[in-house]
Amino acid sequence: MAPIAQDEAAVVVIGSGAGGGTVAHELTTRGVDVVLLEAGPYLRGEDYENDEWKAFNQMAWLDPRTTSGSWRIVRDFPNLPAWIVKAVGGSTTHWSGATPRFHEYEFRDRSTYGRLDGANLLDWPLDLGDLAPYYDRAEQAMGSTHRHGRPPLPANNNYKVFANGAEKIGYRFYATGPYATNAEPYDGRPASIQDGFNFQGDKNGSKWSTAVREIPRALETGHLDLRIECQAVQITHDAQGRADAVLYVDGDGNLHRQAVRLVCVAGNSIETPRLLLMSASSLFPDGLANSSGQVGRNYMRHLTGSVYARFDKPVHMYRGETMAGIIADEARHDTSRGFAGGYYLETLSLGPAFLASFVEPGSWGRDFTTIMDAYENTAGLWIVGEDMPQESNRVTLNTDMTDRFGLPVPHVHFDDHVNDVAMREHAYRQADRLYEAVGAVGTHHTPPYPSTHNLGTCRMSSQPEDGVVDQFGRSHDVPNLFVSDGSVFTTGAAANPTLTIVALAMRQSDFLLDQMAKGEL
Repeated sequence: MAPIAQDEAAVVVIGSGAGGGTVAHELTTRGVDVVLLEAGPYLRGEDYENDEWKAFNQMAWLDPRTTSGSWRIVRDFPNLPAWIVKAVGGSTTHWSGATPRFHEYEFRDRSTYGRLDGANLLDWPLDLGDLAPYYDRAEQAMGSTHRHGRPPLPANNNYKVFANGAEKIGYRFYATGPYATNAEPYDGRPASIQDGFNFQGDKNGSKWSTAVREIPRALETGHLDLRIECQAVQITHDAQGRADAVLYVDGDGNLHRQAVRLVCVAGNSIETPRLLLMSASSLFPDGLANSSGQVGRNYMRHLTGSVYARFDKPVHMYRGETMAGIIADEARHDTSRGFAGGYYLETLSLGPAFLASFVEPGSWGRDFTTIMDAYENTAGLWIVGEDMPQESNRVTLNTDMTDRFGLPVPHVHFDDHVNDVAMREHAYRQADRLYEAVGAVGTHHTPPYPSTHNLGTCRMSSQPEDGVVDQFGRSHDVPNLFVSDGSVFTTGAAANPTLTIVALAMRQSDFLLDQMAKGEL
């Protein structure tokens, strides 16, 4: 399409990942012109590096960030609190592909868990019934296996070890999905060729991402003005407090102003609050859309952790899809285990370079070489569970350090809640039991590494004083400002978040279209 004039009030979407890419697709395919600002380049399958560290440096968001708190990240990766992607498609180009849904109770944490000391719990302003039809739409768009008649992925060796152990310790709910990676050709994407590590981008194109599906289709409509290497740095507003423009810097460092009709912010749970905080004004002295004081607060990253088990025979965990199995038995609320909420166990494999970096950061000597020497005989899994929102876990602006544009960098503070620690320790024990049941000669517990499931910081709430946006992601303070990413999560639930982000973005898009048709936006 011809570029949209910068003085033309446009629908502007900031970020092209799961939320922003979906909103751009939903609107453009229904005739709405959209300006999509993406801070990174447009990488295609042929561009992806099949080398862990080269790919990491090619794709990851490596702008400076700082950290504090008691989490291990402060010691191990102080400048990299999050492992997300700076490119068209955002972290959907990096994700594993797991697509479980929330359970009904996970929309009602405050009502279900009661008061937990230190946890800033709140019920969502919507429930599973509101989201169920959008879960259906999202699963069909993404091609989730085990859903809507879609076949499962085949079992690789890592899964076979995982599933056999699950059976032996009495688990019942385990399978090779649901995953948004094709087991057979679907929706223009080929079947998986079991090509292993796609944290580096899926060159085969069998794994769903907005870079593979939504963005190309939005471009085909002629309604998308995609501006790559363009980073939003401020949202301005008029005298009435309505957003009127986005200021952004292009790849050459030039500052531009795009007038807006409405703006959807989808920069991930670190960059989204950073942008709102940098958009402070005399009308919004604490940051745009922050009358509640909740912008940047309640940062969640799922409790996570990994377990790697050594065997006396080869497993070759690196063959097949990176993540190819889920155990759901522990994804329930059962306080007899010593904590609220639940978790999933999911197969995981890393290449030698990443395993050496993440298995026990900073380790050396015989304990470390024992793990690495056993690489071919190793099986692995990842723990994904609900962590508690805490007001003190937050993203703020570090005015003592600036990025290449001279802007304050985001600072991420995080401490585990006691509930998080109890859940992680339970999961470690269960993983040990699982692997020991099938003959493991040793296991290693890997601490959480840089966050891929970044949530909260602009949470949904029924009441404006409790959060940043309403059930449609609309700012309580700024009527034409929306948040369209995982920042809006009121609580984290146990499920990998991408499916829910996409479903919420589809629901938000329907709301936007309805409001625009009525002339209210």
